[in-house]
Amino acid sequence: MKARRPVRGYTALVLAGRRSPTDALAAAAGAPHRALLDIHGTPMLERVLRTLIATPCIGDVVVSIDTPRLLDDFPGIAALRDDDDSRLVVVPATGSPSRSVLEVIDGSPPEQPLLVTTADHALLDVEMVEDFLGRAEARGGDVAVGLVPSAVIRERFPQARRTYLAFADERYSGANLFAFLTPRAREAVRFWIRAESFRKRPWRLVATFGMRALVLFLRRRLDLEGAFAEVSRSLGVRVHPVAIERAEAAVDVDKLSDLALVREILRPAEAQSEDTPSETNPPLPAS
Repeated sequence: MKARRPVRGYTALVLAGRRSPTDALAAAAGAPHRALLDIHGTPMLERVLRTLIATPCIGDVVVSIDTPRLLDDFPGIAALRDDDDSRLVVVPATGSPSRSVLEVIDGSPPEQPLLVTTADHALLDVEMVEDFLGRAEARGGDVAVGLVPSAVIRERFPQARRTYLAFADERYSGANLFAFLTPRAREAVRFWIRAESFRKRPWRLVATFGMRALVLFLRRRLDLEGAFAEVSRSLGVRVHPVAIERAEAAVDVDKLSDLALVREILRPAEAQSEDTPSETNPPLPAS
């Protein structure tokens, strides 16, 4: 069923921070930062920003990046940022994705909904954003999480390697699309902050959800809706999944093979028809 278009106005946050100053993918591709990887002459981050700015339901766009001064060297992004009518704001990353989200939420009016995505979502387009937010609004709740069924991905990209969460009904890959729809969504972000602090003590995270939910998940007794119902029960926040029927929504650029795939997908519409590699996209070393 075709989703209705979103009726609310959103702030969009693009997470472009990095956990360490060294990034093997950026170094291998010759970029100063993963968010600035070149795709047919356009930095990856700029593609995401132009999509969000062109989406009618998106108002302000915030970029959270660890080194804002890097953007000065990229004319397309600098122009978006410095235009007199610009809706683009660049802020220093906090060092934690969850804390960056909380910072934007805390700085916004309580009823202002927030869309969160990532700088490596190179295939993001207006239709995808509107479809996700329209479905999120139709579901209601406080938080919506975008997921793509494995069957959709395998049909479109049979050779692509993705990370999946396995449920009783299907496996799903994350789409790096999150909607924080109500003031109560802040509680989900607070849990996210705690979850990041539990990376070295996973038993604490398990204790948060409870043994019942853990056993059901490990035995694959929960389908997607059931799993999110358990999450909602544990957090006291209504968290809903939004199944996205476009494989491109699951393609983020985490490795060289992802970058090659994105360049190939975008090549028919944007690159010249010659088979020889362009100067702006040199051959990639093997991943």
